[in-house]
Amino acid sequence: MTLDSGVSSPTTGGTWRDTTAPASARVADLMTRMTLREKVAQMYGAWLDVDDTAGEVAPHQHEQTPDPIDWAELIPYGLGQITRAYGTTPIAPADGARRVAHLQREIIAAGRFGIPAIVHEECLTGLAAWQATIYPAPLSWGASFDPALVEAMGARIGRTMHRLGIQQGLAPVLDVARDLRWGRVEETIGEDPHLVGLIGAAYVRGLESAGVVATLKHFAGYSASRAGRNLAPVSIGPRELADVLLPPFEMALRAGARSVMNSYSDVDGVPVAGDETLLTDLLRGRLRFDGTVVSDYFSVAFLQTLHGVAGSRADAAALALRAGIDVELPGANCFGAPLLDAVEAGDVDEALIDRAVTRILLQKCALGLLDPSWDPSPPALSDSTVDADSPEDRDLAKRLAERSIVLLRNEPVDGTPALPLRPGARLAVVGPGADSPGAMLGCYSFPRHVLVHHPDMPAGVSIPSVLDALRAGHDVTYALGCPVTGGDDEQIAAAVTAAAAADVCVAVLGDLSGLFGGGTSGEGCDASDLRLPGRQEELLEALVATGTPVVLVLLVGRPYELSRQVDRLAAVVCGFFPGEEGAAAIADVLSGRVDPSGRLPVSFPGAGASQPSTYLAAPLARRSGVSTVDPTALFPFGHGLSYTPVSWGEVSSSPAGGWPTDGTVELSVPVTNDGDRDTSTVVQVYLHDPVAEVARPERQLIATARVDLAPGRRRTVVFALHADLLSYTGRDGRRLVEPGDVELRVARSSDDVHAAVRIPVVGPRRTVGPDRHLQPRVSISD
Repeated sequence: MTLDSGVSSPTTGGTWRDTTAPASARVADLMTRMTLREKVAQMYGAWLDVDDTAGEVAPHQHEQTPDPIDWAELIPYGLGQITRAYGTTPIAPADGARRVAHLQREIIAAGRFGIPAIVHEECLTGLAAWQATIYPAPLSWGASFDPALVEAMGARIGRTMHRLGIQQGLAPVLDVARDLRWGRVEETIGEDPHLVGLIGAAYVRGLESAGVVATLKHFAGYSASRAGRNLAPVSIGPRELADVLLPPFEMALRAGARSVMNSYSDVDGVPVAGDETLLTDLLRGRLRFDGTVVSDYFSVAFLQTLHGVAGSRADAAALALRAGIDVELPGANCFGAPLLDAVEAGDVDEALIDRAVTRILLQKCALGLLDPSWDPSPPALSDSTVDADSPEDRDLAKRLAERSIVLLRNEPVDGTPALPLRPGARLAVVGPGADSPGAMLGCYSFPRHVLVHHPDMPAGVSIPSVLDALRAGHDVTYALGCPVTGGDDEQIAAAVTAAAAADVCVAVLGDLSGLFGGGTSGEGCDASDLRLPGRQEELLEALVATGTPVVLVLLVGRPYELSRQVDRLAAVVCGFFPGEEGAAAIADVLSGRVDPSGRLPVSFPGAGASQPSTYLAAPLARRSGVSTVDPTALFPFGHGLSYTPVSWGEVSSSPAGGWPTDGTVELSVPVTNDGDRDTSTVVQVYLHDPVAEVARPERQLIATARVDLAPGRRRTVVFALHADLLSYTGRDGRRLVEPGDVELRVARSSDDVHAAVRIPVVGPRRTVGPDRHLQPRVSISD
């Protein structure tokens, strides 16, 4: 069926149907033909499957969800978006594709113009749908320090979505982690803006390469919420916003992202959903974004119900529309009848409606949804089977998991490093994460996001546990020890007995992700401190007391404070919710089949379970003699060990005369694999600016490269660093590059510096704009 089916004259002809005409001309012609009601219908979604069985997957969902939808009454005017046709209840991909085709045909047939809806879904750990591949969570993307692999993952996710008739994905999350107690740390890529932007932009390129619209979340400031509480006020200055929180969005917009989602929070008292300064002046003016801004779920209504800056839903609609929100998701709380009432009352200029709808229709035009030949049947329906978890997908999920596993500590036991595990060793595998497939999954994975409300449904994909993976090659005894939270003394005693009889105890501890109190990590699952949840620290102490070497495996969504036990642990391995193939990756690292090569995207705090700070801090935030609190990290940002020795040679820089304020300097770093197995190392370059007109971070990542090395191989990394990478927001609010000496630290982590190169920056002070260089050029040669 084509768009002409069910559409009567005079809407069948005109420039808007001409696929050879410019998109702007097509949309302008269509806009002249539409009524106000038809235009407004393009500005909201419809969430069809929300009921008491769907569970709470968005804040205040059940109190904000609109009245039951009368589909037949709704669609004659058209529809902007279909909300989560696959991701609300368990539905097999083939059945979901048939349903999407049916819904789109009904929309096409009902309206005068037959404009299809955009179907959107969550895709933070892969498509959040039943039977779809569950990839590692974003913190694992950051731990991989591998943008090429993340781009490949984004492309695979996008391909699956496109085949299922999904046009828009609500990912990636580009919030920079600022307080490690925040429950959504697991959804971030890390605590450094360069790393977040580098990896996030790679994901965007991958998703967009499949023709799926990437949606950047959450613009802007969300992760800086007060006290690490979800959906809490944000009290930051414009410099922190500009220099820490905005760069990842700038990088991802450059990568081609076509949609942005607002933050729920207020920044200095102004809710972002109603902030024209952020959503229009900054986003569209300075950053030159020309796509669509979609609201986070219910955030337009929250202007009235949570923020108290609107007196009615009509007022909320007017405020959000003026600010720059184009599409209300998930449904028409405010952009439906309340907005129409506001226009008719003269409280909203219809030109604002035209502005938003023009953006929406331009995007639909780019997606082919205005073309007469558009087919409502998703491509997957032409296949004999619909496989959303193919062997190729699982292989990619495993490779990313392997690259993301971080070896934090590996101490000698009887003269030999504790890891890799000795073949034939008797293992006691204990802990709440040992026999739990759910321990592998982030809160936006379908099993943790939706299936928790459907306990009788299977996971839909194979998710081995660490216990399953280790049993394949070792003599294993298992004991629970304790759940993630709760437990009793008898369970701990049974684990102690198992550990005492073993050669090595593998303790698998950490989080269980969930939503709004349904876990220890995830959206709405914030932490009051950074001790391991429940009785897990007590269990760990009891295991260490047996005298058996303890290898701690963390499956977590945030770092935890391990200072009281770390010196007594034989080894520590960390996986940040590594996905459906995570257990196999962990077992391969523990056994030595894979050389660990992940690096920390977030710091692990030192002593003091309430220290939420990150490495990105000015000198006054570091250890000093005027405070009794030491914020020094236990394991710093960028840290990670391997089994294979890699030597780094002498670092050279050029040109010799200094670094022009509008020019480039090159750093060359040779690295050599001195071992007898394949390995991979991560070269990191940090900027230290000793004198500036404002307090700067004592160190800040500006470049990184992952280098794969065969045994005995030597390769050289060359970083071409433009002076724009030195820029920061000065006292006058403008971004500047200024002359003076800087220090470039070539390092294995933020605290492990291989070489410090002092370079004079020469030339005039220069102001830079949004077209500045955001990342270096990196080349690797033999």
